[in-house]
Amino acid sequence: MWVLDMTNNKVLFNTVVAHGKNTGSEFATKFSNKVNSLQSSLGFYVTGETYYGKNGYSMFIDGMEKQFNSKARERYVVVHGANYANPAFVNKLGRLGRSYGCPALPTAINDDIINVIKNKSVIYIHSADKAYLKDSEMIKA
Repeated sequence: MWVLDMTNNKVLFNTVVAHGKNTGSEFATKFSNKVNSLQSSLGFYVTGETYYGKNGYSMFIDGMEKQFNSKARERYVVVHGANYANPAFVNKLGRLGRSYGCPALPTAINDDIINVIKNKSVIYIHSADKAYLKDSEMIKA
């Protein structure tokens, strides 16, 4: 994950982010907007409000692309911290763990990142997925 300050042309954060367990093993290769798919969804989102849940400090995100990520709230795809997105987990397993479709961040910087991007920032989740690149109205624009 890259967090960019577009006003001052600065990189604020650059860190790992875990993807959904049914999205792929080492690399993210399969994506879905379906409830219970446990896959990540591609495309553009707008960040929403924060809350405290089972994964601690978390943030809602709203998908802006009907075909690709519009069910983010219904699927409870949120930004949150996770122990499986930490360097110690990578050192033990050789890769990050997997979420249920959420972009999961290292716990040490989760709160800082959420506080910078909450309430109406843009998130773009990218892959070189041919279907997304061909059919996304936002990419075409």
